[in-house]
Amino acid sequence: MPNVGAVFQPSFPPERLRSVVEAADEAGLSELWLWEDCFRESAFATAAAALAWSERLRVGIGIAPMPFRNVAATAMEIATIARIFPGRLLPGVGHGVLRWMDQIGARVQSPLTLMREYAPALRALLAGEEVSTSGRYVSLDRVKLDWPPAVVPDLLAAGEGPKTLALTGEVADGTILTGGTSVEGVARAASLIAEGRAAAGRDGRSPITVYVFAAFGGAAAREAVQAELAEWKLPTDQGLAAAGGVEEVAEHVARFHAAGADTVVLQPIATEPDPEEFVRRVAAVGRALA
Repeated sequence: MPNVGAVFQPSFPPERLRSVVEAADEAGLSELWLWEDCFRESAFATAAAALAWSERLRVGIGIAPMPFRNVAATAMEIATIARIFPGRLLPGVGHGVLRWMDQIGARVQSPLTLMREYAPALRALLAGEEVSTSGRYVSLDRVKLDWPPAVVPDLLAAGEGPKTLALTGEVADGTILTGGTSVEGVARAASLIAEGRAAAGRDGRSPITVYVFAAFGGAAAREAVQAELAEWKLPTDQGLAAAGGVEEVAEHVARFHAAGADTVVLQPIATEPDPEEFVRRVAAVGRALA
């Protein structure tokens, strides 16, 4: 069934997270997504806290930058949380913003090679396998988790360019598309992801998650979300954002589902004054679509 989630923007202070999580859980929101933007909240600390503060909410990490952590460390983080909160963590990895990776001295020369090495190693570790590999960026010598997750979460990978999108279909269990992806862009991405999956000899399809800018309300909300698009240097006339009442936003979200997105994650503006009310409205969008 088509799914709807919401983003807790990293522009919100971390001490605001608990009230947003509790509002989301009470409203029946299915998924709350967290970003590991440099140099704000960490992904795994916030995910663990959010899961502890909620009863049924699924928490997505979309994404943790691969250059940031050794793959064994990432596997340990995911496995620990997944064992404590089985079936509720949605881990995602990606290239990270290259400028930020430069700042910390972690930028790799070939992000595609890193993903090709990192994602399979991470999936194998989470499956409880002993992994030995010697690649350009990932080297492991008989590494095996003592506490692999009892319920192994799907590993999601973020993609934007054609080569990366195809690679996510090849090496990950699902794909995350960035905010600013159009309805047509979702359809193109789905085709590229399917090609990558087929080239790797994998059956089935890869679920797609896409971020969509959103604001609830009247004219002021429409102006705010248009300004947000402009801030991101994105076109304001290509249906990249949803604004209006719950029914209007739901109609817009349905177009992304029809194009091939399994989950649409609504992204508030960075200066959203009431993130608790935002997640309540997103939960209402989910009910409207159901």
